[in-house]
Amino acid sequence: MRDLNIIVYIFSLLLSGTLFSQTTGSSAVSITLPVVTLMDIEPTGNIILNFVAPTEAGVAIVNPAVNTTKWINYSSAIAPAGLTRRITASINPVIPGVSIRVQAAAASGSGGGTLGTSSGLVTLTATAATIISGIGGAFTGNGTNNGHQLTISLVTNTYANLSARTSTPVVITYTITE
Repeated sequence: MRDLNIIVYIFSLLLSGTLFSQTTGSSAVSITLPVVTLMDIEPTGNIILNFVAPTEAGVAIVNPAVNTTKWINYSSAIAPAGLTRRITASINPVIPGVSIRVQAAAASGSGGGTLGTSSGLVTLTATAATIISGIGGAFTGNGTNNGHQLTISLVTNTYANLSARTSTPVVITYTITE
């Protein structure tokens, strides 16, 4: 009988320990989210825009067709209470008598977050001008058909300043900044 009492006592202790045991826990986790500012133009490579000479005396030169092959892709994670970002563009050199214009379309593709807003049609100069603003924590997706499609055009602005040129390279510089 005494053995039975001991067995019942041990069983009762085990049962009470199970009934009152802890079933949750906690653990500290360290998280790092870096500030990210990345931008590129897709696809890589140059574009060619050529004016067309008139075939009749008294007729102006013909502006080249617009180019829509380039896309701006970016990734952005801003600091807490940080400023939104913007993308600027400038050209070098400036060609007398010619305006180089760029327009960023609304963001499209596989991105997400607080994507930027186009500034509309911008005539580029040697001074950086904003073409996209209001970029927060966002990513556009990578490659063509993701981000902001660019429309690049050439037009004459002051006919008196034009002079013949052959394959004059002009660099458009895009910069993402706060």
